[in-house]
Amino acid sequence: MVTWMFNCREVTRLVSESLDRRLGLHQRIGLRMHLWMCRFCSESKRQMLSIREAMRSYAEHLEKVESSAPLSAAVRSRIKEALKQK
Repeated sequence: MVTWMFNCREVTRLVSESLDRRLGLHQRIGLRMHLWMCRFCSESKRQMLSIREAMRSYAEHLEKVESSAPLSAAVRSRIKEALKQK
């Protein structure tokens, strides 16, 4: 039996996974339905997206840092690439 509704724990996991990969149709529909009804999970998703955006902005900032930064260019590049991945 396929259920279209997820509990908050499942939604938290799916929101996190959706940042890294495309979810299946069933998962996307169930996630949207739950987020539509649950303000706590909606806020949690908003916070996850804000954190991801902040980290991407920080990665862009690292690009602009001059070579005198304590991190080597190779390390900055690896961090930047890791943060760019969905």
